[in-house]
Amino acid sequence: MVLNMAQPFFRFKQFTIRHDRCAMKVTTDACLFGAWCAEALRSGPPVELLDIGTGTGLLSLLIAQQCDVRIDAVEIDPEAEAQAAENIAAAPFGAIRIIGGDILATPLPQYGAIVSNPPFYESEIEPEGGARSIAHHSGGLRWAPLFAFLKAHLKESGTAFLLLPYKRRGDLARLLQEQDLSVQAVATVHPTPGHEAARLMVRLGHESATVQEEVIYIKEGDGYSPRFVDLLRPYYLYL
Repeated sequence: MVLNMAQPFFRFKQFTIRHDRCAMKVTTDACLFGAWCAEALRSGPPVELLDIGTGTGLLSLLIAQQCDVRIDAVEIDPEAEAQAAENIAAAPFGAIRIIGGDILATPLPQYGAIVSNPPFYESEIEPEGGARSIAHHSGGLRWAPLFAFLKAHLKESGTAFLLLPYKRRGDLARLLQEQDLSVQAVATVHPTPGHEAARLMVRLGHESATVQEEVIYIKEGDGYSPRFVDLLRPYYLYL
C-alpha cells in the first residue's frame, strides 16, 4: 500500500523521506516492516547492518532511529541511490553509508544483521521495463542468489529480516532448506481481519530456534490496529 502517491515526500516524526526519484515509494508495508525490524534489534547489542536494495533509505532510517547500528545501505539504481543519500544526509542519524552497485558484484563483509524488501515476483508476467520492474519484480536480484548471499554474509549468530509476499511462502521454505537457514520469527500481515494474509515478515538465521509467530492486522475497526500503532507510534506524525 502506498501512503500518498501525490506527495513527493513522506514526513515522519524525526525524518522525511523524499521518493519522487525512486521507483518504489514509501508504503505502509515497508514502514511496518522497518518498525518490526527495529523492535527486534533495539534490545540487542550494537551491530553492523546491511540494507539490501535500500531504495529511498527508508528501512535504514527507521532502524537507525531506534537502534545502535552501523549501516551499509546498498542500492543498484543510481537515481534511487542519489535520493537515498539526500534523505539520509538530511536525517539526524549518523552511521549510515550509501553504497551504489549490485550486492553480488560488491565486496562486502559479514554482518550481524541484514534487512531487505526483495523483488516480489519471478515466475509471473513482468511489466515492461524501467526501474520499477527491477525494484518490484526480478529484473535486478532473484531470490536464489539473494538467499545464497544471506548464507555467506550473515554472521553465525546474526539475523536477517525479509519482507515477502505471503503467497510465496513455499518458495521461502524451499530456499531456506537449500541454504540451511532457519526461521526464528514470522509475522503474517493482513490488511484487516476480514482480508487474507498479504505479506510475511520473517526473521531468520543460521541458528535454529523456537519460532516466534504472530498475526498483525494493519487496520481494525475504524483505524489502525493496536499492534500497528505500537510499532509505528515512534514514527508516524499522528499516532
